[in-house]
Amino acid sequence: MQIKLRFLGAAQNVTGSRHMLEVNGTRLLVDCGLYQERQFKGRNWEPFDFPASSIDAVLLTHAHLDHCGLLPKLVKEGFAGPVYCTAATAEIARIIMLDSARLQEEDAEFKRKRHEREGRKGPYPVVPLYTTADVEATEPLFRKVRYKTPVQIADGIQATFCEAGHVLGSAIIHVCIEKNGESRSVLFSGDVGRPDRPIVRDPAEVDEADYILVESTYGDRVHRGHGDIKAEIAEVINATKAAGGNIVVPSFALERSQDMLYYINELLAEDAIPHLMVFLDSPMAGAITKVFKRHRELFDDEMTEWVRNGQSPFTFEGLHITQTAAESKAINHIRGTAIIIAGSGMCTGGRIKHHLVNNIERPESTIMFVGYQAVGTLGRRIVNGEKEVRILGRNHPVNAKVVQIHGFSAHADKDELLRWLGALKNHPKKVFVVHGEAESAKSFAAYIREKTGWDVMVPEYKDEVALD
Repeated sequence: MQIKLRFLGAAQNVTGSRHMLEVNGTRLLVDCGLYQERQFKGRNWEPFDFPASSIDAVLLTHAHLDHCGLLPKLVKEGFAGPVYCTAATAEIARIIMLDSARLQEEDAEFKRKRHEREGRKGPYPVVPLYTTADVEATEPLFRKVRYKTPVQIADGIQATFCEAGHVLGSAIIHVCIEKNGESRSVLFSGDVGRPDRPIVRDPAEVDEADYILVESTYGDRVHRGHGDIKAEIAEVINATKAAGGNIVVPSFALERSQDMLYYINELLAEDAIPHLMVFLDSPMAGAITKVFKRHRELFDDEMTEWVRNGQSPFTFEGLHITQTAAESKAINHIRGTAIIIAGSGMCTGGRIKHHLVNNIERPESTIMFVGYQAVGTLGRRIVNGEKEVRILGRNHPVNAKVVQIHGFSAHADKDELLRWLGALKNHPKKVFVVHGEAESAKSFAAYIREKTGWDVMVPEYKDEVALD
C-alpha cells in the first residue's frame, strides 16, 4: 500500500488550505482554498503543483474562502471530478465563490483603470483569477453527502464526514483505506469549532485514526469564556452610541455575521443596548442567512428551541439586509449611530472598505473586529495599531477606536483542540499540525508532544510525506 501526503497550502500559515492524499495512484485533494495573507497572495496565481486533470476527487471540509476559493481555478485548468461535501457546504460555497469571482472581476477592472491613471504596473496580473463562468462550471461537480454516512470515493477508499462545529455544514473528514487486507485511516480536522457556540452543534469526536492533520489557528492560546462576548458587544455599542459614532463590524458572511445577529437580538431582547438601526450590508451574508433558514436540521438544541417557538435571530425590528450598491452607499448618509456589519471579515475586499473609509478617521466611531485577522491583511494591520492604513488607493489615519472581541472565534483553542484529540482511543502513528501561523503551529505541536508523547510534525509548504 502506497500512501503519500503533500502539504500544498495552510502549511505554517492560515489560509490557502490544500492537502493532497495519494493512495496507490488515486489522487484526492482535501480542500482547495484561496490564500488571503498579503505575502502569500501570489501563490493564488501560480500553476498548481500537479495537472488539475490528475485529481480524482476533492473532499471539501467547509465553505470558507480559504478552503474552497480556488476550486473554480482548478476546474478552469482541467479538473472534472466530483467535489464531495455536505449539502449546506455546497449551497454556501456556491454563494461564496460567486462573490469572490465578482469581486475579482471588479477589482481587476478598478486596478487596471487606476494603474493606467498612475502610469504604473502592480505586482499581480490585472485580470481576474477566475470568473463567474468558472464558478458556474464548478457547481455541477458537487456531490452532497450526509454526516456519519461513509462514501465510496474510489476502490478501497471511503470517506466519512462528521460534524466539525465550525460553521454551518462544516465537516471533519475521516478517510479509511483498505488494500490487500491492510487498512489505514487519515483524519482531516478541517477547522474545528468550539463547544457550546450558538446556532451550530458541537464538534463530533472521532476515536480512531492512524494519521491526523489538525488545525492550529489558535494553537498557542486559550480563549476567554463565552459569557464575556455579549457584555463586550454591549459595552462597545453603548459607548459608541454615547460618543455619537457608528459601530463598524468587519464580518465573515458565513457564521460570524449570523452569530452577530444572534447576539444583537439577545441584547435587544434584554434591553441591554439601545434599539439602533442594524445593517447587514452584504448580499452574500443575506443569501447565506437564507441557507441557515433552510437547514434547521443542523441547529443545536438552543437554536432549535428558538425556531420551534417561532423566533429567529435573523429577523428583528431595526434590521436591514441591504442588497444593492445604492442601498449600501445610503447608509453613509444616515445621521446618528448605526451598527454596520459588512464583509470581508479581514477587510481584504468588499463593502467593508467603503465603510472603513467613511468611519476610520472619526474618533467617535468604533471598528469592532469579531474574527481572526491573518498576517498581512488590512484587518491585521488595523488591529496591530498602525496609525495610518491604505484603503482603496488612499492613506487614512486611524482615529476610530479599534476593538477586537476574541471570544467570538469559531476555532477551537489549544485546550479545546487537545480535548478533541483526546477522544482517540489509539496512539496515532503521526500528527501533522497545519492551518496556523508558524509560531502557533509549532507551539501547538510542542503542546501535543508534552501532553501525549505522540509523534508530531509541523510540515512546511510543499512537503511530501510517505505514510507507512
